[in-house]
Amino acid sequence: MTAPSGTSLADRYGTKPKRTSRRTYWIVGAIALVVSAFVAWIGYVNFGTAPIETQTTSYANLPNNQMKMTFEVTRDTPGRPAVCIVRARVLDGSEGGRKEVYIPPAQGATTVTTVITSSGEPVTADVFGCSYQVPIYLSTRMPPRG
Repeated sequence: MTAPSGTSLADRYGTKPKRTSRRTYWIVGAIALVVSAFVAWIGYVNFGTAPIETQTTSYANLPNNQMKMTFEVTRDTPGRPAVCIVRARVLDGSEGGRKEVYIPPAQGATTVTTVITSSGEPVTADVFGCSYQVPIYLSTRMPPRG
């Protein structure tokens, strides 16, 4: 079959699409690499090693629904004060009591002992989390009253 006179095959079927240049592939690859590196950095910042690590060393029941808990705190910046939230759990696993504990600046690991009051008979205790953002009411360096 031949094309009708006056029309070419390119007019009838269209032209071959332009081939993508190597430069375009390099640019797209570089952008993908930069985006991947950024996502990896965000993941490292959010899920990397914790700046404050804790280890529960002991806990013991006390009378009146209280639990005595001892834990060890290791910080990446030992000269900064910190705060840890500890909690006591009752038999069904729910939280029976919670307490904020001030961790003063100290070199090396710090061992802390505290007593948590629970709403029911506590069976275990753990550290919920720690932070360097110490509330002013926990700080031992409160400004003098006027």
